[in-house]
Amino acid sequence: MLLFLYAFALLACFIFLARIVDLFFITSLDKISKELKLSSDAAGATLMAVGSSAPELFVTLFAVLKPGNHQGIGIGSIVGSALFNILVIVGVAAMVRKAKLTWQPVIRDLSFYLLAVILLLWGIWDGEFTFIEASSFLALYILYVVAVVYWRKILPYSETDFDKPEEKSNDKKGVIGLFDKVLSFFFPPERNYYLIFFISIIIIAGISWALVELAVLISDILNISEAIIALTVLAIGTSIPDLFSSLIVAKQGRGDMALSNAIGSNIFDILVGLGLPFLIYIIAFGNNIGVSTQNLISSSFILFASVVVLIVMLVVSKWKIGKISGLILLGLYLFYIVREIVLH
Repeated sequence: MLLFLYAFALLACFIFLARIVDLFFITSLDKISKELKLSSDAAGATLMAVGSSAPELFVTLFAVLKPGNHQGIGIGSIVGSALFNILVIVGVAAMVRKAKLTWQPVIRDLSFYLLAVILLLWGIWDGEFTFIEASSFLALYILYVVAVVYWRKILPYSETDFDKPEEKSNDKKGVIGLFDKVLSFFFPPERNYYLIFFISIIIIAGISWALVELAVLISDILNISEAIIALTVLAIGTSIPDLFSSLIVAKQGRGDMALSNAIGSNIFDILVGLGLPFLIYIIAFGNNIGVSTQNLISSSFILFASVVVLIVMLVVSKWKIGKISGLILLGLYLFYIVREIVLH
């Protein structure tokens, strides 16, 4: 009975989190980026990345700070989310509609993504994250933002609408529509977007804390590793909003945008979603962060292999993605999930 209640609470948190991020947080960040007059590339690499990856960032932060060595939840949710994004989101987008990708931004993002995964493996391999490793994560992300801003000057390519969010309709019917109307009572008018931003941050942080607590409770009941819960359930739950948004833009023929969002989100997740909480912990407590590598190192290697497979497929297909590419990526994720179930 307790397991059912915890599972229901987990599902409610996922829905609540998705609607807060989609309706309020992303919208406020978009308005802030316009006020700051950021280019679409710069906004996408910074504010929009924060918007799509805030749940993973807060989950990692609370997992690291929670007494009792629960770091596996944070790392697991990041690695699992990265696998879901690169295999499922890109795979589904490829299945929905064939696309010819603009290779210049794709090669940039995939190169930094590969470096991010290598840094992740470096930290996990010896079972602990040090100050230098955590700082390296953030330094690489700063370098990525600089590269995004100046990449068009290095390898010119045409302007696209990658990072402009779709206009959202609040005229939805059913449970979600009613849920959205209830949520709107707790937020000020759209013109107060800075206040909306701060309210959203507080709510997202609260839900992320609840997700960490629920993950611990469920892992105790099922007697399985917290990292496994994070690698699968938490990772999928926090990535579902990105899946639906990428599905919409893929149907519109904007495969570039679907791939860019998935990879950009992963870069932020790994470099900032892990680097920032780890650095805060190390500075605050003066200790390195110990990590149980039993369930994480194999998943991280699968993540590395997935990036390599995607790069090879894109180069061989001359930067085109379609149903065959989608089937391969989805098949790899199915293999990963079956493997986790069988082994644990």
